[in-house]
Amino acid sequence: MATPRIRFDRISKSFGTFQVVKDLSLDIGKGEFVSLLGPSGSGKTTLLMMLAGFENPTSGGIFLDDHRIDHLPPHRREMGVVFQNYALFPHMSIADNIAFPLKMRGVGRSEIEDRVMRALDMVQLSAMSGRKPAQLSGGQQQRVALARALVFEPTVVLMDEPLGALDKHLREQMQLDIRDLHKRLELTVVFVTHDQSEALTMSDRIAVFNHGKIEQIGSPREIYDRPRTRVVAEFIGETNLIEGTVKATDPTGTAVEIVDGRHVVVSGGGSLSVGSRVHISVRPERISLAARGQGSPANALPTKILDSVYQGDHLRVQLDEDAFRFVVRTDRRSAEWPPGSDVMAHFSPDDCWVIAA
Repeated sequence: MATPRIRFDRISKSFGTFQVVKDLSLDIGKGEFVSLLGPSGSGKTTLLMMLAGFENPTSGGIFLDDHRIDHLPPHRREMGVVFQNYALFPHMSIADNIAFPLKMRGVGRSEIEDRVMRALDMVQLSAMSGRKPAQLSGGQQQRVALARALVFEPTVVLMDEPLGALDKHLREQMQLDIRDLHKRLELTVVFVTHDQSEALTMSDRIAVFNHGKIEQIGSPREIYDRPRTRVVAEFIGETNLIEGTVKATDPTGTAVEIVDGRHVVVSGGGSLSVGSRVHISVRPERISLAARGQGSPANALPTKILDSVYQGDHLRVQLDEDAFRFVVRTDRRSAEWPPGSDVMAHFSPDDCWVIAA
């Protein structure tokens, strides 16, 4: 990465004796969409608030275009901020809400009118400029908050769980709308969420937070397909974890002994030493089911159907093995074995990942 647009340099934040963010460093590039993902209390929102200027770091520095900004008040950082509760002024019209940041910056009246109209067009609310926030739906209010954050043309936009209060359909539509605005306006976006699907849908990179530190950062595909730790594997989507011991390893793959002397072969994992205790992570949609006796595909584990639930576009099948349980998502047109059926669960070495225990 060239000179990053945003840089956190060994940032820490404590409230009394409790350390919320711990010696964290992170670079965010110009025009990048980075999601800070993690459970409540993991430090992601606190980091965003320090970037916005609403919290001060206990130690470390925050840089924008290589200029240190952690001593500046929020209004001098020139960042658009969108909160979960929208923070709209209820007594003002939509147009006045959007104009507010421009008035605070002393922009002239004619320019304010032009910019507000452009912002309303951008979020497709031009016909509602005279309404009050209470007269709008939740999704429309969210668009107003977004327009207000963008009207003074910031190059950095910060979003703190802005879609959390919306219903599923509207949230998914707003995800696509925000993604489109990010690309069209070449914005640098820092987005806080605890919704894994939201982060996977919208982000260029995802930083997974755990206890005030970044557990892993990477592209959505890297985070989902190649989790580095058990925390990441279990937090991002659903996964099956099998315990085992490394028995052999080379640059092409790793052989792991699991229960009853059986072996599973995993692509990669060459840095692990023989004898290491590990977990194998395999996603439910990467597992196939077959009747017993239909050949011997790679990584085939005999097991039994415990339960099967129809979920529209797929079946969610629970498998019960003596030493572990699996969850499988399979095509709804697949054979629906009744509970108690003996089956073979199998997956490719490329469709699983080994994690140090």
